[in-house]
Amino acid sequence: MNPIDTYLPDFGHYLRLERGLSQNTLEGYSRDIRHLAEFLEDDPRQAITEETLHAFLASLHDLGLGPASQARVVAALRSFFHYLVAEGISDSDPTVLLESPKVGRMLPDVLSVEEIDAMLAAIPADKAESPRNRAIVEMLYGSGLRVSELCDLRISRLAVADAMVIIEGKGSKQRIVPVSPAAMQCIGEYLPHRPEPKNGAEDILFLNRRGNRLTRVMIFLIIKQLAEAAGIDKSVSPHTLRHSFATHLLEGGANLRAIQQMLGHESIATTEIYVHLDTTHLRRQLLEHHPHYRK
Repeated sequence: MNPIDTYLPDFGHYLRLERGLSQNTLEGYSRDIRHLAEFLEDDPRQAITEETLHAFLASLHDLGLGPASQARVVAALRSFFHYLVAEGISDSDPTVLLESPKVGRMLPDVLSVEEIDAMLAAIPADKAESPRNRAIVEMLYGSGLRVSELCDLRISRLAVADAMVIIEGKGSKQRIVPVSPAAMQCIGEYLPHRPEPKNGAEDILFLNRRGNRLTRVMIFLIIKQLAEAAGIDKSVSPHTLRHSFATHLLEGGANLRAIQQMLGHESIATTEIYVHLDTTHLRRQLLEHHPHYRK
């Protein structure tokens, strides 16, 4: 076994318990460190220096790994070597001067209200899963949930009288999110058709036909198929509905801090991407309606 592999279980505990990172992040970081171990297979006991890590990142670049993915690998490396130093396993941290690749901030696709209505209209009226799928779309767009949060949505955390839901987001951090009247109505219509839950899924809101919780992949497929059925020529995913939720709120005059709280962003800088989206919308309005812009 490569020496690095021996530290991965305790590194995982460190990420979960001390850093409070999500299971997805934990798995991604562990996978990145295993790739480093594979890179060092020819000489696993060599001293790992900044040059070694630059060579490792260069090998990932040669394999076609993009800047965003490389930046995640750098974050994993920093966390791992910080852990080794903190535990007294290593005397030095070779990532101190390691720079992340520059990642351009790409603006996500946003659906119009008409396109979201078209997706809802594309849900067949006569299928058993239709009430569930309608509620899924309304919750993603009406509350801005992450797909992982939707999968883990609990009936016990849904306050029907107050139209609120308690969401457990990244790092097991909880937040209270309003639920739109349309989403509440759809949930009410879905519950009588909800399948008998299997053991462990009794409190999970959205289930598949066998009574198990829906997977993220299944929700991606549901949204993708509805977008295609609605004739939407965009790359549409559950995150597209989340982006549309935030963008439409901002366009309607909502406070950026309020949007940050509803989305569960730890930093306001993450939420500020929607300012750029709104600026694009405003410029388009100027080009279409202001007389000097039409010259």
